[in-house]
Amino acid sequence: MRIDFNDLKPQHRQLREEIRAATEQVLDDGWFILGKQGEAFEREFADYCGVRHCVGVGSGTEAIHLALLACGVQPGDEVITASLTAVPTASAISFAGATPVFADIDPRTFTMDPADLESRITPRTKAILPVHIYGQVAEMDPILEVGRRHGIPVVEDACQAHGAEHGGRRAGSLGVMAAFSFYPTKNLGACGDGGAVTTDDPVLADRLNLLRNYGQRKRYYHESKGFNSRLDEVQAAILRVKLRYLNGWNETRRAKARLYDSLLKGVTPPHEAGYARHAYHLYVVRSSRRDELQHYLAEQGIGTLIHYPVPVHLQEAYRDLGLSRGCLPVTERCADEILSLPLYPELLDEQITEVAEAINRLTSEG
Repeated sequence: MRIDFNDLKPQHRQLREEIRAATEQVLDDGWFILGKQGEAFEREFADYCGVRHCVGVGSGTEAIHLALLACGVQPGDEVITASLTAVPTASAISFAGATPVFADIDPRTFTMDPADLESRITPRTKAILPVHIYGQVAEMDPILEVGRRHGIPVVEDACQAHGAEHGGRRAGSLGVMAAFSFYPTKNLGACGDGGAVTTDDPVLADRLNLLRNYGQRKRYYHESKGFNSRLDEVQAAILRVKLRYLNGWNETRRAKARLYDSLLKGVTPPHEAGYARHAYHLYVVRSSRRDELQHYLAEQGIGTLIHYPVPVHLQEAYRDLGLSRGCLPVTERCADEILSLPLYPELLDEQITEVAEAINRLTSEG
């Protein structure tokens, strides 16, 4: 039996009637951009994250981009982030006209190493952008302390961390702002693109509202330059349905991750930091035999992916930064060894057992 890396169909079959009713309501209302569904979702997601404001935007990349602009990042500035991330993290920095600067990562959590962060700060550093990778929140206390000491805002890339926690607080409530993606495969995924920025700061929320809608507060009266980046009403309505299930889905992900943990041998399972509550957007193991393991699993009909095989600083698109292999040794070593296994709420326990047994067969061969 083939085991797909991910399968969105079961979730949507279960929610078909609720989603149909929600989308039909949008059609009946006849209002598709910046309407009552978007406003309701923004309130509900802000409450979920434990903040006062949420601004829906067109994607996670745009959420990061607009958040950086809202906190004052300008062309020529630098933003410190991690290199083991999806390239869109760096793309958003580039969209703001700034230069990404990369701190190395903790080899257990795959998140920004606070001990390496401070050495990367220069007079041009205008924001710190830790990535809550795979559903694990970065070690925010020392990162926030560095930001406070240098007067640099910290913006969370929470695009993979819906419902993840740090010291009892949810991702999205830790930095001055946080960016979320609602790409369909996320723990909270739309049926298309979508994103949001959360913040406790009403001034920043107001800036974001202007930036996402051409710089206008009143129609056809533009106070500043802006963009077209708005979460549409259909996606907002769908997200409102799914948000009610997010905690349950996350608990299921955690239970399935624990099952993997109990069964796997010969690979290094994900580490949940003591300060964190992992949301397990992805279940990422490490193996020195990664490529061999991925090929073997494919032969067994088991889908896997690598998130991400080439760190951003080694991507052709960022060659202009002048960085070469060896400058981020932990990041590079992890990128050579990581493998994402199937994990989603509808994945059967028997399928997890089958994946683990296949891995154990190969690793026991030595």
